[in-house]
Amino acid sequence: MKVIIHGGFFSESSTNHETKVAKQQALLRIVKESYDYLKTHTALETVVYAVSLLEDDDLFNAGIGSQIQSDGKIRMSASLMDGSTMKMSGVINIEEVKNPIQVAQVLQNEEDKVLGGSGATNFARHYGFEKFSTEIPQRRSEFEAKLAATRIGTVGCVALDNEGKIAAGTSTGGKGFEIAGRISDSATVAGNYANEFCGVSLTGVGEDIVSGAVAAKIVTRVTDGFSLEKAFEKTFTELLPFDGFAGAIAIDSKGNIFHQDSHPSMVFASFDGENEEVFD
Repeated sequence: MKVIIHGGFFSESSTNHETKVAKQQALLRIVKESYDYLKTHTALETVVYAVSLLEDDDLFNAGIGSQIQSDGKIRMSASLMDGSTMKMSGVINIEEVKNPIQVAQVLQNEEDKVLGGSGATNFARHYGFEKFSTEIPQRRSEFEAKLAATRIGTVGCVALDNEGKIAAGTSTGGKGFEIAGRISDSATVAGNYANEFCGVSLTGVGEDIVSGAVAAKIVTRVTDGFSLEKAFEKTFTELLPFDGFAGAIAIDSKGNIFHQDSHPSMVFASFDGENEEVFD
């Protein structure tokens, strides 16, 4: 059993030391709580649990604390993929929901598995997700001052359970100040993908991640016999021609954990019951 999570990117130029330490502590707490949860739950359930915890922490740009778009509204995206069933579900530009990843979980059992905009929001209301503002004062002040201190942010989790099943989940509050209606990578196979061989979750600039088809490429290459490290190496090399900005976390069916970013520095943490790792 193994779990790895990420919380977007950390920028020394726009984030102080106290915030860095707070993120390290939060990620370690969440990854360990998620590992404990994994002991009695599936990889899919654990991914939802972990991403929900990340969405509930305003240190990260997902759920509470999501960025505000150019028209003053918050729209979020999230997706969930079950590596054993090969089913992906997600929401794009959903509004006023506390935990978009949980809406994505409900959609796993629906025929129409990816919903956007008002359709996603209405679906959430129908299934009992109450209206909830994820805006915090910091985001409003950033918006009003036209700042973008932490535009690059997403959260995600990949888990391997005790039956060898893999799942991946990703959630984002957007990049901030984007055009209303912009689609991020988080609810696409470029940003979130899993099968029986590997699971991957991405963070970074959504347009670059989609252009590179990053998550799907990594998983496909592992499926075709690449080692996890080599799959990352080849895929990230293919981002170089357009200076693609991305970070990824992954676990393969052999229990190997890997992470890489194209620009410093993705914040992440992993735990397997004995060994822990957190970004420095």
